[in-house]
Amino acid sequence: MKWLTLQLIKQNSRIDGNEEDDILKLYGNSAEQQVLNDTARTYEELVELGGGEVPVDIVHASLMLADFAYQQRSPADRLQWYQVPYTYDKLIRPYMRLADRHKTE
Repeated sequence: MKWLTLQLIKQNSRIDGNEEDDILKLYGNSAEQQVLNDTARTYEELVELGGGEVPVDIVHASLMLADFAYQQRSPADRLQWYQVPYTYDKLIRPYMRLADRHKTE
């Protein structure tokens, strides 16, 4: 994980003990990657936009995704699937790249 820590994820999700550390790391890595994909930014770009560190809104959004993955582990059927809360979109929207970063001029 680049900006999340296991301790931060556990605090946010109110998890004690170490039994689920491996799965929490997986969720943290996945959450960070999803934010990078959704914003079409690199880690370095986010750090630059945050003035030397990843913006707190991005950290918050990442924690939301990690907690969502922890709480909604494996839906048994389609009726149990839930969308990530709207707040996530609001947190990352200011950091989203509007143009395709892979296009060349």
